[in-house]
Amino acid sequence: MMAPARDNQPVQTSADREIDPGTLLRTLWRGKLWIALCAFVALLTGGYYTFGVAVPSYTSSAIVMLESRKEQVVDLESVMTGLSGDQASINTEIEVIRSRGLAEKLVRKLDLTNDPEFNPALRENAGFFLGAAIGWARSVLGAAPADEALQSERKRLDIVVDNVLQAISVSNVRQSYVFRIIVISEDPEKSALIANTLAELYIRDQIEVKFAATEQATQWLGERVGQLQVELEEAAASVKKFNSGTNLISPEALVGLNRQLKETRDRLREAQNASSLSKARVDELEGARSSGDFQVMADVANDTTLTRILRLIEGGNSAAFEARLDQIVDRAELDVTRATSQITALQASITTQEAQIETQSADLVTLQQLEREAEASRLIYEYFLNRLKETSIQQGIQQADSRILSEAVVPQNPSAPRKSLIMMMSLILGLFVGAALVLFRELTLSSFRTAEDLEARTGYTVLGQIPAIPARKRKNVLKYLSDKPTSAAAEAVRNLRTSMLLSDLDNPPQIIMSTSSIPGEGKTTQSIALTQNLSGLGKKVLLIEGDMRRRSFAEYFDIKDHKGLISVLSGSTPFDEAVIQQPTLKADLLVAEKTSTNAADVFSSDRFGSFLKDLREVYDYIIIDTPPVLAVPDARVVGKSVDAILYTVKWDSTSQRQVREGLRAFESVNLRITGLVLGQISAKGMKRYGYGDSYGAYSSYYDN
Repeated sequence: MMAPARDNQPVQTSADREIDPGTLLRTLWRGKLWIALCAFVALLTGGYYTFGVAVPSYTSSAIVMLESRKEQVVDLESVMTGLSGDQASINTEIEVIRSRGLAEKLVRKLDLTNDPEFNPALRENAGFFLGAAIGWARSVLGAAPADEALQSERKRLDIVVDNVLQAISVSNVRQSYVFRIIVISEDPEKSALIANTLAELYIRDQIEVKFAATEQATQWLGERVGQLQVELEEAAASVKKFNSGTNLISPEALVGLNRQLKETRDRLREAQNASSLSKARVDELEGARSSGDFQVMADVANDTTLTRILRLIEGGNSAAFEARLDQIVDRAELDVTRATSQITALQASITTQEAQIETQSADLVTLQQLEREAEASRLIYEYFLNRLKETSIQQGIQQADSRILSEAVVPQNPSAPRKSLIMMMSLILGLFVGAALVLFRELTLSSFRTAEDLEARTGYTVLGQIPAIPARKRKNVLKYLSDKPTSAAAEAVRNLRTSMLLSDLDNPPQIIMSTSSIPGEGKTTQSIALTQNLSGLGKKVLLIEGDMRRRSFAEYFDIKDHKGLISVLSGSTPFDEAVIQQPTLKADLLVAEKTSTNAADVFSSDRFGSFLKDLREVYDYIIIDTPPVLAVPDARVVGKSVDAILYTVKWDSTSQRQVREGLRAFESVNLRITGLVLGQISAKGMKRYGYGDSYGAYSSYYDN
């Protein structure tokens, strides 16, 4: 049975790893040569640029101050007032100084289009190629049309303006009204000249803008005053015409009419009350008459004469009473008729007065509206007339909002390049780039370079670290190990042998299987070297070639068309005739044969199991070299019949994914490997990657 291995931990991925400062520092220290090389290259590059390529540039600055307080010659509101001095105005003025319009004026004034610093077409190399191109174009197409020439000239001017703007910067001194115009140029005198000229153009531009605005305002105000004068005359004529065509009364008379109307309405209410009383009197008298009682009629009539006649009635004179009562009733009816006539007259008077008041009110409102319009036109006309006079006065007293506080001086020393700073930054940048490359290489590492990393990523113990054997041909491997028993490779095989035999003290492994993830990882060389090492202990060892597809033992030994494992298992050849005695190996060798039978079926047969059981009685150790586990299933089948499994991983070659998949293939059939072997280690590669401090001392202990 296979010896139990320690429980493997979950395979770690790059996402599971935490950043350890100690590990980070050790990684950087291992890559110190790469970091030093990057720093050296960056330092050389910076020095070449600083002392050989960079063109010295000179910086000059002119200082302009914004006038926040303005002295007015006349105490009038200006059409173009001074700047307020707030942050928004300051930022606006900065953009004005850096505007393309002002820069174009600067270019034209100083004729910078003929300056090679700002016109790339005039530089030595560019001029040559550009001139050749223009000459060729003219020779092929003839002279360019006038509009194309103008476009070319405009394009050249735009390029120069862009370059000039890149050389100019404007800043505001904090908590002040001061602007600093900074110009960087290759010529010290030119930088000062550009700064001073730009400051003068900026101040002159302020005056020109104000003068143009004032002139435009004066022209507009003059036109507007003429229009307003015509409108005022038309409004006055409308008032006069309305007055001449309408009988108007004053507002006071209209108030009197309203008072008269109120009095008439009061009289109407009194007449209506009197009419009601008169009608009630008539109704009361008629009611008393209808009662036939003279006493009641006398009481209702309340008349002295009628009362006296009532006394005479007792004497029998009733006709006089009736006559007197008729007179009283007629008089009451007359009062009713008079009151009705008065009411009718008053109502007609009220209707007439209301119509008169309504007409007079409408006419008065119209007149007042016309008068207000005329007054408004007069006020607007007078206001614009005053503004026109004020603006005309200001045309000759415009002042700039800024003044030059300090002119630019010619710099004595270049401001760039700053050689010490560039060299220091180049060195720092080189160190950072080197460190980044080392860390990037470490983070993107998909293979294994150290046993510690292999154990940490897989959870299995690394039993051996086998360096690359310096043999050009595989047939020389055994000769090298025999001739140099104290070499690093030979000692590494001994360490592997010791670690494997001590992996399980209670049940030392007898049948050992060697496999790997993919072909070319050195498992066959390792199996042969381990066989030779075990036989050197005086043990009887058998090496079985389990890879029936590649049959690579022929590259190590002089064997051709020899019977092997298949012949023995089929019974066509006895084991003693099939086994090969190898003097350099000092062990027995059983090779594989080409067969049409599936190898996995052969290893799964009971005959193969019985064969291994018989071999246990004959040999002390049996080593089986199987195919890679990711290529074919043979290794997993054979693994069920062995005591130990050695899993070889090629140094700095086999990917972590391949190792994980190979180990997972064994675990899927409940097989655990005994240990890992990190093979084909390159001493130079270890030193190159920064691991030479440990592996170099280890390898130098042995003789090569």
